[in-house]
Amino acid sequence: MDYETPLFFHVMQYAAAADRDVIDLVSGGPDWEPPTALREGLRDYADGDPESFQYPPSDGLRDLREEIAARRGVDTGRVVITNGAGEANYLAIAAALERDAGNEIILTDPVYPYYPGKAKMLGADVRLVPVADGGGLDVDAMCEAASSETAAILVNSPNNPTGAVYDAETMRAMADLAEDTDALLVSDEVYDHYDYSGRFESALAADSAHAVVTNSFSKSMAVTGLRVGYAVFPPHLVDAARTRHMLVNVTGARPSQAAVLRALRETGPEYYEASRDLLRDRIDAFTDALDAAGAEYIAPDGAFYVFARFEGLPGTLENVERLVDEAGVACMPGDTFGTYDEWIRFALVTPRAEEAAHRLADYF
Repeated sequence: MDYETPLFFHVMQYAAAADRDVIDLVSGGPDWEPPTALREGLRDYADGDPESFQYPPSDGLRDLREEIAARRGVDTGRVVITNGAGEANYLAIAAALERDAGNEIILTDPVYPYYPGKAKMLGADVRLVPVADGGGLDVDAMCEAASSETAAILVNSPNNPTGAVYDAETMRAMADLAEDTDALLVSDEVYDHYDYSGRFESALAADSAHAVVTNSFSKSMAVTGLRVGYAVFPPHLVDAARTRHMLVNVTGARPSQAAVLRALRETGPEYYEASRDLLRDRIDAFTDALDAAGAEYIAPDGAFYVFARFEGLPGTLENVERLVDEAGVACMPGDTFGTYDEWIRFALVTPRAEEAAHRLADYF
């Protein structure tokens, strides 16, 4: 099977090679400080005894799994620590396909491209279902698309790239749909700390044996490089997920898990609120500038992306390279995210986000 290199790398390399100053709005790596307790945890860990630098349990440090389980209201045995949410989603899709209950993965359109990439790598058929106006999940369309061939329904809330947030009614409907079609609901909730609407609901609230929730601390603690994620599996699927995780990774990194655990225990809600406040201000400033540029955009209710389109500039790779060269702004083409080839995605994880928006306004 041939695999395509994710387009993110091409755009970042193109921007890095540009012969001018370029503001990077491509990748979703937060630019703000991680929790103080996390930094302290890493420093203290360096002074540990030799045993501290050996393999941790394959499914993760017990204390970290217990902390996550208590916060999510599940049994500790259902939690597997993974190499970021990326591996958690890989394990969840694999679990869905191993059930021999269909070979199709249903995804929203637009979609974070690593989801269909993983599904195809695992041999699944991918079906994209257009979102509703405004970027929200079209429940009726998802129900119409699902069938006995559906192995998994994968949703992401708050959503990348639209910023949509799915409420309790929507998540319950997706859990019901998974149960009715004997599919697995995979709910990636990696942006759960970045809900500006107050409507976010985890799929765990549905208490369904057909739901897997994936998450990580990459975004919420601004530590994408530490690679600490997790998945919460139904009891009947967790053993197979642990085995696949062990065969692929052996285990995760002990120091980063220990640091995340300390941060979870010692970081108060004010840290996360400060991150949300920062992003609210950036989103407001960025969309104000888009208004000045005459752009159409989906106002995000969550996460930290803005999905926009400009008249006369379709969201193709060629035009994204043009924005790098002529406007000094690097972003992601919309056709990376499905069929939305008129659109462009901007990641507002740089203190220069407002400056980038003004560059776009001047350009257009």
